[in-house]
Amino acid sequence: MRRFSLIARLGPGDTAKVTVLQPDSSVYDIDFLDDEGRLSFGLGQALQQLTTLGMTTPENAIDLALLAALVNAADTRMSRSKNAQGGWTREIDLYLPVGEPALWSQQAKHVGRMLRFLTGDRWRVFFRERPATTVALGVPTDKLPLHGLETVCLLSGGLDSLIAAVDILSAGSRPLFVSHYWDAETSKAQSYLLDRLQSKFGAEAFKSMRVRLGFDSRTLATGQSEETQRGRSFLFYALAAMAAASFDKGTTVNVPDIGLIALNVPLDALRFGALSTRTAHPHFMANVQRLVDALGLNVQLNNPYRHRTKGEMVGSCADLPYLRGLVESSMSCSSPAKARYRGLSPRHCGYCVPCLIRRASLDAGLGAKDPTLYTVQDLSAQTLRSDRAEGEHIRSFKLMVERLRKNPRLAEILVHKPGPLIDAPAEIPAYADVFRRGVLEVAAILDDVTVKPGE
Repeated sequence: MRRFSLIARLGPGDTAKVTVLQPDSSVYDIDFLDDEGRLSFGLGQALQQLTTLGMTTPENAIDLALLAALVNAADTRMSRSKNAQGGWTREIDLYLPVGEPALWSQQAKHVGRMLRFLTGDRWRVFFRERPATTVALGVPTDKLPLHGLETVCLLSGGLDSLIAAVDILSAGSRPLFVSHYWDAETSKAQSYLLDRLQSKFGAEAFKSMRVRLGFDSRTLATGQSEETQRGRSFLFYALAAMAAASFDKGTTVNVPDIGLIALNVPLDALRFGALSTRTAHPHFMANVQRLVDALGLNVQLNNPYRHRTKGEMVGSCADLPYLRGLVESSMSCSSPAKARYRGLSPRHCGYCVPCLIRRASLDAGLGAKDPTLYTVQDLSAQTLRSDRAEGEHIRSFKLMVERLRKNPRLAEILVHKPGPLIDAPAEIPAYADVFRRGVLEVAAILDDVTVKPGE
């Protein structure tokens, strides 16, 4: 196992000597300014889009996005299997120049704890003053502020964010949609849905900020990569917070994620690490909110669907007939590209956890046949092996269903497993209930599915 030290630089003027705390760590520098002195790796692109809308972005909000980008670089280019304790826990130090180093340093331990909860890794974060050549990173604007935008909403290209978009627009609100992408399939889903929403609700019904941000072997030459990407939700939130903080008086960031996925209770004992994400867990969101507040950003994070199952979210969509025509273009699968191994074009696999929850939700709430193209279209057509990908997660769901049917009150205990719920104690009964309902919703599509251990 080895520790990594990742140092963010801001152009050729950033010559500060950075003494890493762990001398024997593997040290990598990343310059976040391009040849013209603008932020790179998609951050400059994001700022320019906000500038086009007549928005001025606070420097602390830019630093938040820069921190999240550095986290993303470490998270995606440092292999767990090669460097982690027990194949999972990595040790990573980050060194970042910011506009207010004293303020940020007060939050360093909080940031480290927050990231450890999110990714399972050990993070240490250190802040220093920006170089004199880069006192400000914001992009000046000569445009008048665009009036009428009311809120920010994440739009990933998935089903949850599509429904949230339809709900917001149907209510007459004018949102700014914020999207992040790296791979082609995600980008394609986002672009298509935005085009369709514009056709339905009008060219001025909303604005969007789409950010292509990622790090390949040329920009961070570790010789490694990592697919788990547990830190990406911090990037989503940071980009959205940067956009929301650019509003004249700040605004709310809507994080559409149903309760079952937000909690992500391990379905069995084997799913606690690699298979248990905390993307929209209430404790993580509360920790991001504390950081945002400490930075003086007038931004409020909110998950309006946290007490609903996905089927309930589908069924209560403000324009269900319209949703039926779009649902097959949304992307829920954790890895649609793996269809290529079967000689197929990228598509939903049909058997990962997000796909199973999606199938169940459409069966429960769509009021029509699920139009999604799956790699495994009919789960009950044959007996599935629990030691293979096609049956692994189905087995886990079946085990949890059996436990909850025997003891429904077990949900009240299990919802605490992924992390503490101390930030909103009054909501704990609602979280327990939505977890139970969500699991049983999936159970309805698995009754005829047979899974057996491998021989």
